[in-house]
Amino acid sequence: MALSPAERERYSRHLLLPEIGAAGQEKLKAARVLVIGAGGLGSPASLYLAAAGVGTLGVVDHDRVELSNLQRQLLFDTAGVGASKAQAARARLLALNPEIAVIAHELKLDAGNALELLRGYDCVLDGSDRLPTRYLVNDACVLLARPLVSAAIHRFEGQAMSYVPGAGPCYRCLFAESAEDAVPNCAEAGVLGVLPGMLGALQATEAIKLLLGIGEPLVGRLMTFDALAMQWREFRFARRPDCAVCGAHPSITSLAGHVRAAGAPAFERVGPQQLHTLWTNAIGAGRQLTIVDVREPREFALGHLQGALNIPLAELPRRWSGIPLEFPVVFACRSGARSRRACELAAQAGISSPIQLEGGLLAWAALVDPELQVAPVE
Repeated sequence: MALSPAERERYSRHLLLPEIGAAGQEKLKAARVLVIGAGGLGSPASLYLAAAGVGTLGVVDHDRVELSNLQRQLLFDTAGVGASKAQAARARLLALNPEIAVIAHELKLDAGNALELLRGYDCVLDGSDRLPTRYLVNDACVLLARPLVSAAIHRFEGQAMSYVPGAGPCYRCLFAESAEDAVPNCAEAGVLGVLPGMLGALQATEAIKLLLGIGEPLVGRLMTFDALAMQWREFRFARRPDCAVCGAHPSITSLAGHVRAAGAPAFERVGPQQLHTLWTNAIGAGRQLTIVDVREPREFALGHLQGALNIPLAELPRRWSGIPLEFPVVFACRSGARSRRACELAAQAGISSPIQLEGGLLAWAALVDPELQVAPVE
């Protein structure tokens, strides 16, 4: 794919690099890269890939822009609050570089659509913030033999690694399996706003190297970053012969296993500001929400949401009859772990579309009501 005069000018600094040159830039122009998540990691990664001239960028995200995103998600601005993330990302990337194609995949990635979607791309960048999605993307890339650059962030720390088919270990070789709530997401634990910029830029760098076949990618190497110590570290790891997806005798040969094994139906997650809006709108319409606080009574006594019922998590299975079901049911706890489990139990008990307050009352106090007292961890 020959470069036009305008493209030669746009990418002139690349053309000066012997490792890239015109031939390398034409490879980038012909490449197709999928970015999973238009959030903190996906924002800088997709911006740099668009600027670098990757010919086709796909962006997967089913959420809408929230005000709390703008502290770190630089694809968006204040005027775009409420817009589709995938569509807003597409508009921003095309504004940066109209020479490329950007495909907005406004959907929730799952076991039913992952293989079909990823099959159309040469390289995948995973910027998701949930462990089940990371395993899903990893497994899909292994099954499809697609290179993957994976990164994650937490508070002041980040990590990144690359998977190249046939060349090294995958994500499951490093982390065989983890529970969904093993690592809190940004909404629950917080994150330094500039941190995803550093890891997202690293992801874009890795993707460009993989597409061009230059340098040494992060294959078999986990790169970690500690912003407080301003320190990078590298940990080497090897492919596991018993890996469930890339091992000698894999047990994962399709994505069917990514349907919730316990049969726990999906539930809705809302952040504090979303819940505040839902609550305000419900009151304005003469309706209400049923708030169930699943903390222990001593925690509830210190501070809770107005009108909330206190039913400790351990007592839920025998107290469903005490929960008014004529209104949407929202489960809340201190930081999100217990309310997530409560939603799973509620869905199993037949309660329709339970809602979790993501980040818990700590997030509510930080973002909505700073006067709310939240009991400390004992």
